[in-house]
Amino acid sequence: MFHVGSGSLSRTMFPILVMIDQHQTLFKAAMNTETSRTEQTVTLRMEMTMCFPLLLLICSLCTAKLQTESDNHIIPLGDQTEAERREPTNAADQQQRCTQDIHAVLREMSASLAEQRVEIRHLQRENEAQAAKLNELELQKTELEKQKTESEKQKTEVDKLKQELQAQTAELISIKARTDVTENQVEALKRDGEVKQVAFSASLLASGGGDIGPFNTHTLLVFRHVVTNIGNAYNPNTGFFIAPVRGAYHFELHIYGPGHASHPSGALLFKNGEHICTAYEHQPSYQVKSSNGVTLLLEVRDVVSVSLWSNCV
Repeated sequence: MFHVGSGSLSRTMFPILVMIDQHQTLFKAAMNTETSRTEQTVTLRMEMTMCFPLLLLICSLCTAKLQTESDNHIIPLGDQTEAERREPTNAADQQQRCTQDIHAVLREMSASLAEQRVEIRHLQRENEAQAAKLNELELQKTELEKQKTESEKQKTEVDKLKQELQAQTAELISIKARTDVTENQVEALKRDGEVKQVAFSASLLASGGGDIGPFNTHTLLVFRHVVTNIGNAYNPNTGFFIAPVRGAYHFELHIYGPGHASHPSGALLFKNGEHICTAYEHQPSYQVKSSNGVTLLLEVRDVVSVSLWSNCV
């Protein structure tokens, strides 16, 4: 018969249990620690998974060492005391409890390892989903950048069109101004075309004879008897001829008097109040007559009139 020393077994198992407890504590701490990065979590748990075979190896070596020490502590039966004969039973119980503890730890580690595998697969699926979402976001970013480039291109084209529109607006304003000038010129030409000929002939009396004057001052003569008035430039109510268009006009003035020793016969032609020419004759008896003519360059609305010379008949 033989027995195993209980003190040696306790000293041998204590470091192993401490090591197992340390690995179990490290494993639980790693399980409770969450990181924001999926890759670090997977790497840490893979390192823990690699510790599992190491623990199995340690347990195997522990069992072999216990068996060796048991063989070395065999003592003769005759030399055993009562207390020493009871030690094998206690040692067997301790070894059984140690084995049960190891099995419990191994079962717990196996369960934790299974949970880790499930969680790793779950994290891998999440990582794949995040990668797919990231790819989708990259595609959206590329599309947004493309749209931004297109928008900037369209903005450049719009700015160019605005500049062209402003240039066209300025050109239209210039064309309108030139058109207004042209319209005014056309209107003037129309008026000129409507007054192709201007001519009039008028006398103081419609028929017969008579004397007018003498007056102390020059007196406007109104030729009320109108023979011809082409263009209606002469007004028989005022005695004024108003030029309708710019041009050269020829005027002839004819007078006839009774002859008088103290009163000559004479008339004056005025342009805008300025004396231009005179028809004048003086003899004491018999009838007298005189004529004169002038060609004038008149502007539109220039006025031509005839007045009786003062103290003349």
